[in-house]
Amino acid sequence: MRKNRGRHIFENVEVVDAGAKGKTVGKAPDGRIIFLDNAVPGDVVDVQTHKKRKSYFEGTAVAFHSHSEKRVEPECEHFGVCGGCKWQNMGYEHQLYYKQKEVENNLKRIGHLDLPEIQPILGSKDIYFYRNKMEFSFSDSRWLTMDEIRSNKDIDNKNALGFHIPGMWDKILDIKKCHLQQDPSNAIRLETKKFAQENGLTFFNPRNQHGLLRTLMVRTASTGELMVLIQFFEEDKAKRELLLNHLKEKFPEITSLLYVINEKQNDTLYDQEVCCFTGRDHIFEEMEGLSFKITAKSFYQTNSEQAYELYKVTRDFAKLQGNELVYDLYTGTGTIAQFVSKKAKKVIGIESVPDAILDAKSNAERNKINNVDFFVGDMKNVFNDSFIAKNGTPDVIITDPPRDGMHKDVVQQILNISPSRIVYVSCNSATQARDLELMKDTYTVTKVQPVDMFPQTHHVENVVLLEKKN
Repeated sequence: MRKNRGRHIFENVEVVDAGAKGKTVGKAPDGRIIFLDNAVPGDVVDVQTHKKRKSYFEGTAVAFHSHSEKRVEPECEHFGVCGGCKWQNMGYEHQLYYKQKEVENNLKRIGHLDLPEIQPILGSKDIYFYRNKMEFSFSDSRWLTMDEIRSNKDIDNKNALGFHIPGMWDKILDIKKCHLQQDPSNAIRLETKKFAQENGLTFFNPRNQHGLLRTLMVRTASTGELMVLIQFFEEDKAKRELLLNHLKEKFPEITSLLYVINEKQNDTLYDQEVCCFTGRDHIFEEMEGLSFKITAKSFYQTNSEQAYELYKVTRDFAKLQGNELVYDLYTGTGTIAQFVSKKAKKVIGIESVPDAILDAKSNAERNKINNVDFFVGDMKNVFNDSFIAKNGTPDVIITDPPRDGMHKDVVQQILNISPSRIVYVSCNSATQARDLELMKDTYTVTKVQPVDMFPQTHHVENVVLLEKKN
C-alpha cells in the first residue's frame, strides 16, 4: 500500500464481487472492503481511494494487471462517463448472476428469512433499446471531456442535450447515441438539438436559471404510438411554436406532441400544466388485451415486455380462483389490479397520487372491467380499520411499494388483517427484506422470483409469495 496526497493506493487488488448501487468489491490488505466504480469481478487492479470510512473505502481502479473473463466491450461510446448503464462492461449472464445473488443475500442477511429454493432470475429478451420512457436535459454549459480540458482550446458551443453527470445536478453530458430506447428516440433528440441551435433557441442554465429549453421527454409504446414533451423555462410563443411545428413536420409518427411552461427551480412535471400542441394528450399501451392510457405524468413500468412477465408472475403467485377479494396496495395507474381482475371476485386499488387514480379509473372503464375500485390517499392513513370495514377484508394482498418499502404502520395493518396470501413485488430487495422480517412470525416465504427489468444496470425486481402459517 502507498499513500498519495492523503489518499491510499492499493496494488494488485482482486475484484471479487458486485455490490449494491452497481459498485464492485475488492479487499484492502487490512481486510476492509473497497467499493469500486469502474471494475468487473475477476479484474486485478491498482486502486486509488477517494473516500475512507471505518469499515470500508471507496475508490477507482487506476491500473489493470489483468482483465476478468466476465468483461465485454461496452456498446455505448458514453460508457464510463454517463452513469446510466454501469454494468455495460459485464456480460449479461454475469449481470443476472449478481442480481440474483443480491436478492438472496438481502433476504437472508437483512430479513433473516428461511427461504425456499429461489427461482432462476427471469432475464430480459432485449438487453438494449428496451425502455419506453427517456428524459433528457438541456444545458448551455455541458460536461467537458478530459481531452477537451487538456487541449486548452476555447470551446464556443457548450450546448448539450443528454443526461446529468452522476452527482452533479448542473452538468449535462451531451449524448450522441443512447442504447436504452428504440428509434426514433435518438433521431428526435438529435434533431431537436440541431434545430434549436440553428434557430437561436437558448439552452437552460440551472445555476443562473435562464434559457428557454429545459427538458425533452420521449415515450414509446408497444402499440407503436409515440409521445414527445418539451419543457420550456418561459413562454416564448414564436420560438416554442417554431420548434414544435418543426418536430410535427419532421416526425409525423408522433401521436402526442406536448409542452410545459415551467418557471420554477426544479423540472418535475407533477405540479405543472401539460399542454397538448398536436395529436392526443396521451398514448396507449396494451397488455394481454387490456388497454392502458398513458399520459405525460403516468407511471408505467419502463420495460414493457418485462412488465408483462412481472405481472404474470404476480398473478401466478396470487393463486386466484375467482372468488377472492384482492387488495392492490400502491396500485399506481391500476395495471396490476386490472391484470389480475378477471381471476378475482373484486380488486381494491389504493394509491397516493390523484392523477394516477384518475388514469386507473379511466383505464378500467375503457377495458370494461367492473370488479375494480380505486381509492386515493397516503397508504398509512387510508389503509385503516374503517376502510377495511367499508370495503371488506381481503383474502389476498398484492403490494408493490416504492423503493423505500412499506411504512411500518402499513405492515402492521397487513398483519392485523392477516390475509391468507401476500404477494410482495419490490424494486428494492433490501427494503423488501426489512418488511418481510416484520411478518416472518405470521407468514412463510414460499416462492421467490427475481425479474430483470433493467439490463446493463444493477437494478432488479423481486416477487415474493408469503403464505399464512397454520
